[in-house]
Amino acid sequence: MRKMILSLLSLLFGTVVFAQDTTEQIMPGRKNSSAQLQKPYVILISADGFRHDFAEKYQAVNLLQLRKKGATAAYMSPSFPSLTFPNHYTIVTGLYPAHHGLIDNSFWDLSRKQNYSMSDKSMVADPYWYGGTPLWVLAEQQQMVAASFYWVASESPIQNLPPTYHYFYNEKISIDDRIEKVKQWLGLPEEKKPHFISFYFPEVDHAAHDFGPDSKETASAVKFVDESIGKLNAIAEASGLPVNFVFVADHGMAKVDYEHTIPYPSSIDLTQFSHNGGSAVVQLYAKDKSAIPATYQQLKKEAIDFDVYLKDEMPEKFHYRSDDDRFNRIGDIILLAKLPKIFSKTGRPTSPGKHGYDPSIPDMRASFQAWGPAFKEDIKIAGFENIHIYPMIATILGLSYDPSKIDGKKEVLKSILRTEK
Repeated sequence: MRKMILSLLSLLFGTVVFAQDTTEQIMPGRKNSSAQLQKPYVILISADGFRHDFAEKYQAVNLLQLRKKGATAAYMSPSFPSLTFPNHYTIVTGLYPAHHGLIDNSFWDLSRKQNYSMSDKSMVADPYWYGGTPLWVLAEQQQMVAASFYWVASESPIQNLPPTYHYFYNEKISIDDRIEKVKQWLGLPEEKKPHFISFYFPEVDHAAHDFGPDSKETASAVKFVDESIGKLNAIAEASGLPVNFVFVADHGMAKVDYEHTIPYPSSIDLTQFSHNGGSAVVQLYAKDKSAIPATYQQLKKEAIDFDVYLKDEMPEKFHYRSDDDRFNRIGDIILLAKLPKIFSKTGRPTSPGKHGYDPSIPDMRASFQAWGPAFKEDIKIAGFENIHIYPMIATILGLSYDPSKIDGKKEVLKSILRTEK
């Protein structure tokens, strides 16, 4: 009866109904082709906000020990802007945010004349917003079963191919139940077993936002993630399967001046511009393009604790100019707060931990380490951009892709693989 009611509600109101659904979504009729049965396995784990130095800073015992069994980078640089949704989607598409379309956590889409917001569950589940070919779609296209216990866009039928097994994002399912589900997936018959699994932890980001990156709460969240990874690794070892782990974060975290925030400049005329409500990055969208020059010049005069750019003037290193804006979603004027300053619509205090700044700032840098039979042991490499994760995982899984359609290059990380394909 419950499923019947949910189905009826879905027809009436759309996929938003399932936003709090805690049941596993299983796509019928999917199975691994014979060519995929002997392929290795990859579990891609993201710990949101797990800064590049958090493992050492808070002595993440399991992660530090696992470094000896694989590869570690000094850091992984997020793409601009260093925010959750753009970077999670960059990691699984190998594309910069302006190239895959998810250019911010919230933004204006000119074609639809609609605001995208990561808090709107119906939009999150709508494939319209997502360009590129996520790793789970790449796998399913080649008849390799994929699974996701949360990842940005994994509950959306992108190219009509959501992961065979996935969940609508919610924080009601306990970590033990989530780990048990991974164990069950790895224990399925070969034709049903997922070779690519994504897994997501929100805890460090939550704690570091609310209490700051130097807090005891953040230390506790790091320990929670570390203990959970220890359990996941034990399950993988017990399975006897060639399981490879790739542990990443979407961005780092910085301590900000949360008491003396920057109010949105008074020169922004809301009858002429809309904005995305950002904190480190504010996107301004002109309702009338003729209003841009005067507003831009006035903002430049007011800019003390922030920088002001026209879209065409954005630093090239951000890959965030008009030529990059394939979906026409970047603001006409972009305001970038200077760390430790942060924007607040009203100028009121905000939370002490923030991100979104220039990815080259050390506190914005994310973690990367990987271990398993595909990786060389006890190797450390220099920092690299997160666009390069995609071709590395595709190479491990033996999935074909068109290099010209992504920004990542497999050559960047091939040195950490045992077989440098």
